[in-house]
Amino acid sequence: MPRFVVLTSLFLLTASTLHAAQESAPTLIPQPAIEQASLLREQALNDNVAYAIIEGLTTEVGQRLAGSENDLKAREWMIAKFKALGFDKVWTEPVSYPKWVRRSESAEIVEPFAQPLVLTALGGSAATPVDGLTTEVVAFDSLDAMKAAEDYKVRGKIVYVGIPRMHALPDGRDYGPGSSVRVQGPELAAAKGAAAFLLRSVGSDENRLAHTGMTKFSDPAKAIPAAALSNPDADQLERILKRGKPVKIHLALDCGVEGRYTGANVIAEITGSRRPNEYFLTGGHLDSWDPGTGAIDDAAGVAITTAAANLIGQLPKRPARSIRVVAFANEESGLFGGFAYAAQHHLEIGKAVLGAESDGGADRILKVTASVKPEARGAIDQIAAALKPLGIEYDPAAGGSGGSDLSAVHAVGMAGLSLHQDTSRYFEWHHTANDTLDKVDPGQLRQNVAAYAVSMYLAAEAEGDFGSAPGAFATEKDSH
Repeated sequence: MPRFVVLTSLFLLTASTLHAAQESAPTLIPQPAIEQASLLREQALNDNVAYAIIEGLTTEVGQRLAGSENDLKAREWMIAKFKALGFDKVWTEPVSYPKWVRRSESAEIVEPFAQPLVLTALGGSAATPVDGLTTEVVAFDSLDAMKAAEDYKVRGKIVYVGIPRMHALPDGRDYGPGSSVRVQGPELAAAKGAAAFLLRSVGSDENRLAHTGMTKFSDPAKAIPAAALSNPDADQLERILKRGKPVKIHLALDCGVEGRYTGANVIAEITGSRRPNEYFLTGGHLDSWDPGTGAIDDAAGVAITTAAANLIGQLPKRPARSIRVVAFANEESGLFGGFAYAAQHHLEIGKAVLGAESDGGADRILKVTASVKPEARGAIDQIAAALKPLGIEYDPAAGGSGGSDLSAVHAVGMAGLSLHQDTSRYFEWHHTANDTLDKVDPGQLRQNVAAYAVSMYLAAEAEGDFGSAPGAFATEKDSH
């Protein structure tokens, strides 16, 4: 064999071996970074930037229904805020989605006991006729029961699904089953010929305020009117139904999809010192539902992650990697901002070394979980240890997508870190007129900022990666 062939083969073998060794080498965080994170944690516990952001966004803009006039106002407000805080880069990326509008909504029982009902249209709902519709109610206690019903029992009627009332739980586990009924129920009822769809609000409160939220119609042309009753009104309707007499409701919803709208993700970055093209991905969603001012859902998330990144940007020495904050567009109607980001960046997703989004309110973070490559578990252990003084437990057996919008980014290959908040109070106000600034506890908010600042900084300083790569976590079952 010629000498140059031998040398070439040896070089390729050595390079391959070196690459394999690098791939299998553990990812760890240097001790000086751990010490700096401890100081950063204490600084965050005395920082009020996050509260100021929530106060400003909810006061100067208010509700931020995707596609509304306030959608653009919120984007302009956020761009200005990022620049005022001194982020190194600020830009936008377009996000297109159907524009749904809400104008008015009302309902009343007309037979057998006339009385008004408190409800709210679901995002994606169609309008009733101009004068409303009046028809009999057919009730089911579950989506499965409705699916099993013969079509003639549903056709032309208002379907009501009386899902169990949510319980106030720290992990919010009751929300998933209820929200799946809200998302899927109207389309399934429409397929059976229903005139409209009602359900009990997906919320843990006893207030006479209805919880809105999205529903999904594969073909918007086949959408029917769909709304959620407040919990007390759902209780009242169920009591009347138990009397065994036919119940008729008059429903009037003025809402619906009006073409498409192009909004944008607003993105800002603190540039890293040694590996600026790699970044920790974080943020929250900028849109909100319109009954309240979107303080906990999700001005809080945008504020927490922005304030944490701002603290890192003020350090005398920047971390190795960049910190990228995204104020995502239209999460509420179906993760449009997250999917748009994933589509635009999926081929270079390895640059997003780890991601964590805040979208669970403003109360304390209780637990951290992660989905990373096995060799990066040591670094996650170190991050968890740095979070422990904040009262945050670590569950190494559970995965983490990184959060709502980041679940779409995780699906194309981003390693995920999930910081789970206490949702005991969150679902009392979620998607209601009660989602307002007074629900934000400044002390608990600062604990969130500290947790995100520590996590961002340590991941940005890690020696080695966390496994982000196109398709890296495609087969993982999300446990966020």
